[in-house]
Amino acid sequence: MATQLLIYRNVQPITRDKHSPYSLKVGTDFGFAATVNSVPLMAAEFPAAATDLPIVFTEAEEGSVVPVAVLGLAQDSNLMVDAEGQWRGEYVPAFLRRYPFVFASSEGGKTFTLCIDEEYEGLNQDGKGERFFDSDGERTQYLERVLTFLQDYQSHFQRTRAFGKRLVELDLLEDVQAQVRQAEGGARTLTGFKAVNRNKLKALDDDTLKTMLGNDELELLFIHLQSMRNFNRLSRLARGGARVGAQSKGDPADEGMPAEAEEENADPSVH
Repeated sequence: MATQLLIYRNVQPITRDKHSPYSLKVGTDFGFAATVNSVPLMAAEFPAAATDLPIVFTEAEEGSVVPVAVLGLAQDSNLMVDAEGQWRGEYVPAFLRRYPFVFASSEGGKTFTLCIDEEYEGLNQDGKGERFFDSDGERTQYLERVLTFLQDYQSHFQRTRAFGKRLVELDLLEDVQAQVRQAEGGARTLTGFKAVNRNKLKALDDDTLKTMLGNDELELLFIHLQSMRNFNRLSRLARGGARVGAQSKGDPADEGMPAEAEEENADPSVH
């Protein structure tokens, strides 16, 4: 989880000079994520993601943690993607919905450039799908919608990172383990992630609790704790559980975050 490029193979900036002839035909399957067992999750996604997925925390940069959605119980295994590449649950994390697009940030994170995974099979010069630039070299409405989604995602990322730093400052997290049943019988222990310590949460002073209640962080922590029950759901899927609410992948241009960003932290660009 140390990189934001878990599913990307050849990330390149989208530029007029290079990509004017290109179109994108978005595929409908999640095969690109079949070997990813966890992905970053934005705080705004907690309520929706908690219906299907365990939400835990992992160490990020020094002094912070990031929330992640657990997708599988073994390395290189995503139990939420079935053999046909369909998603086996109700909510797909925005990290995956934005693929094959991603932002690259400048040093200091003040500006962002829209990039694409050039290994994505839907990228073509045959006119299939949506163009990035029109005949005058201007961004198409399609590309503008993609930019809007990724800009919103980046705003949520900044707020989620601040949320993670506060959890570390308040010393609310502890290393935890999860015991899950295996398909062949027996159980295995999952490690390497953190969860909120309930006793430490209860011991917070009234002013801190009031602040966390007012900015919805307290609600997020209770959602996180409740979501840990979904390790049982992943265990059932690993043992051959039925396909649940399977769905196809959508187009990033038609996606969005669960809540509107309240402020913009940087100017996205396409060169």
